[in-house]
Amino acid sequence: MLSNNSQNKMATDGGSEGAYYLEQVSIIDDSEDDFQYEEVPIDDEFASGDEDLDAAVRTIQEAAQDFQASSKDDKIPGPSVVQRPEVVDDFVRNFLVKMGMNKTLDCFQTEWYELQQKGLLNEEDVKTVPDIYSRNQHLDYQVKALRKDVEKFRNAASKAKETYVKLRKERDFHRMHHKRVVQEKNKLITDIKRLKKHYTAYEPTLKQLKHKYEVAMKEKMLSKLERDRAVGQVVGLQSTLKNLESVGKDVKMPDLRIPRECMFQELGPTQRAIVEARLQTDAQMDIVNQPQKASKHPNDSEFPMDNRVNPQLLLVKGPSGHLTRTGGFRLSNTISAHTLAVSNIALHPRKQILASVSDDHMWKMWAVPNGDIIMTGEGHTDWISDCDFHPSGAQLATASGDRTVKIWDFSKAECVHTFTDHTHAVWGCTFHSSGDFLASCCMDNTSKVWDLNSLRCRYTLRGHADSVNSITFLPYSNTLLTSSADKTLSLWDARTGLCAQTFYGHVHSVNHGTFNLRGDTVASCDSYGNVKLWDVRSVACMASVDVGPHPANRVAFDPAGSVMAIASNDGSIKMYEVASGQITSLVGHEDAVQTLVFDKTGEFLVSGSSDSTIRIWS
Repeated sequence: MLSNNSQNKMATDGGSEGAYYLEQVSIIDDSEDDFQYEEVPIDDEFASGDEDLDAAVRTIQEAAQDFQASSKDDKIPGPSVVQRPEVVDDFVRNFLVKMGMNKTLDCFQTEWYELQQKGLLNEEDVKTVPDIYSRNQHLDYQVKALRKDVEKFRNAASKAKETYVKLRKERDFHRMHHKRVVQEKNKLITDIKRLKKHYTAYEPTLKQLKHKYEVAMKEKMLSKLERDRAVGQVVGLQSTLKNLESVGKDVKMPDLRIPRECMFQELGPTQRAIVEARLQTDAQMDIVNQPQKASKHPNDSEFPMDNRVNPQLLLVKGPSGHLTRTGGFRLSNTISAHTLAVSNIALHPRKQILASVSDDHMWKMWAVPNGDIIMTGEGHTDWISDCDFHPSGAQLATASGDRTVKIWDFSKAECVHTFTDHTHAVWGCTFHSSGDFLASCCMDNTSKVWDLNSLRCRYTLRGHADSVNSITFLPYSNTLLTSSADKTLSLWDARTGLCAQTFYGHVHSVNHGTFNLRGDTVASCDSYGNVKLWDVRSVACMASVDVGPHPANRVAFDPAGSVMAIASNDGSIKMYEVASGQITSLVGHEDAVQTLVFDKTGEFLVSGSSDSTIRIWS
């Protein structure tokens, strides 16, 4: 506690606020010893230390209000600080210190104290500095501080303005984007409603077409049954005639060169009826078994006999004939072959050479497995769908969407012939093992057998009700296999152009069909990923595999016939073990796999894809 008469003087070193003095104050002692204090209980919430921020702020505000109220009630005057003006020497000293003039300050103090000791200073000279100077100095400090504040506020205002402009632009952008999304949404809703109406209009038409299709299939089956019954009757009549001939050997048979009227005059009524029935039976058999008759050409080739053995079967070793490695295939090389999708590939019959065709209207030959390009061919005006090497390896056949089939000779480095009889896009082509014939299939529902010596169409295979998607010769045989969008596969005799067998079972368009090396099993795949294995002798389905829902584009057997590779539209290759039914996938392509082929030894697999690459798996 300060004494009532004490007064101390305090001067600041910087001189920014002038000289300050403590004023005499008196503290009132108003303690009330007789006041009964009431004990305030401690709340559990506050005791537990879980008081939240709002409660704490509220408590502080209440305490401040209570303090203000008690201060007003007590009316205790607060201490006041009175600023007194500086004396001249302090003013000068503070000014010199502020300006950093230390040498001048030392000189000033030396002279000042010297004059003060000598008594040469007058009272008028050492009085206090006028208030106007102190006030000006104080105002100068305020102006500087206010300028700093103004600059700070100006920067803040500028940033706030930039932020405001940015937010307004973002608001306008989002508003415009919202309007655009609303418009697109309304447009899509309108389109969906229109499409729903459109689809509802299609439903009765689809039902009608389905009914017509079912009726047509029933009529087709009935026609086949009638045909089979007629053939059976013809066979029965033939056996009856043979029995009659063996029984009546003593009956003199008429000379067929004798006119019919004279022949019947010499015979009795019974013999005349027998001869008439025989002639009718022979005429019916000629109609049933008569192949397509084509005008004979001097350069026409003769089909070889179907009693030859496939020499590739001799390469299959072991009790199960399994050459494919059981450890599976791994990606060993990638060839960036074309600029568009690779539609098909073929391996050279004698050398490690690969041919590829693409939607870019070109075919190319590559060395495998290193992937060096050997030859390039151009000439088709549309996409090329298929290719096949001549058995001698000196020529290549290509089928294209420009409705042509071309034969390319490697020694001449040019196209030596173009077949133009097809009326729509040609999907596939395959060489006969003799090298004298080439077969092709087309979108016009037909297939054709071409003679490479007479350069003309020998037979047109008609029977499919929709596009023929693939065609292949059974090696060292005259049997052709075709797959069609009418959901069937057919076996044809290339010598006569007649259909021998038809496989029913697929419910979607059949994309491809192929034989195993032994020729006793056919594999086929359709546009919904269903793969089927057929027994050629019994014309029955042996197994069915679903690798969908993506389409299966092509199937290929390994040389042993124990593994089947399936080119899937999901970018993978499905490897199917025929014995166990196990399926594994080879992943590497970035788009749909369109084609694949095993080499003769089964050591590696080559695949082509819509990602424009050829990949070699070994």
